[in-house]
Amino acid sequence: MSTETAHTTAAAPPAVEVPGPAVRVPSLDELERLTAVPDQRVVFRGVDWRFYEQLVDSIPESSNIHVDYDGKDLEVMGKGRTHGKGIGLLGQLVEAIAQELGIPYSSLVDTTWKRPEISRGLEADRCYYFLPEKIAADEAALNRGSDSIADYPNPDLAIEVDISPPQVDRAGIYAALRVAEVWRFDGRQVTIDRLTPEGVYIVADASLFLPIRAEEIRRWVVDEARGDESTWAMRLRAEVRGKALNQG
Repeated sequence: MSTETAHTTAAAPPAVEVPGPAVRVPSLDELERLTAVPDQRVVFRGVDWRFYEQLVDSIPESSNIHVDYDGKDLEVMGKGRTHGKGIGLLGQLVEAIAQELGIPYSSLVDTTWKRPEISRGLEADRCYYFLPEKIAADEAALNRGSDSIADYPNPDLAIEVDISPPQVDRAGIYAALRVAEVWRFDGRQVTIDRLTPEGVYIVADASLFLPIRAEEIRRWVVDEARGDESTWAMRLRAEVRGKALNQG
């Protein structure tokens, strides 16, 4: 069996649109029914910030429901196993490279970036600080015990796993947040998007923050990925160390 065939993912479920503008914010039970099919995106068209804020604040932190709002349309989705596996592998890859090479970073998991000043909100699958001033600001907020997202700077790098195609302007949300780099993974391919000074994303060959190219990321999360993540991680770390020694 070819590598491409072996890693082909199932067809993404079709998106569901809720006619808008929505009259009321759905209850948690209604949201759970709407998002019962993993990675099926449900879109509320033409809603305002108040609708988004009430909806996202009603969802417990332990919930599997993912919410994004681009200023006019809102999307909810329940994350499936394939989605979670992709997040885990990409997160381990970022952290293994940074740790083996001594690159300072700070990680954030399932963080909801609710920013009223730009009327946008988004839950990143995983994100990171790499700039020293952002790592310091993150540490200071944590030391104060702050649970307010307003006290935390926007991330430098975000990971997005899109088993089904987004139905809202996720790139526009990240651009409004000024996130310098976004890694996108659809289950088969990896794209590195880099923010330009003009506020738009362009496809880049390699990361700004880590010495790795898009095709190398894909190789590790698709071609090299097997059931045993411990062995996978050891092989990844050995390769990173070997490359660093050869370059030294």
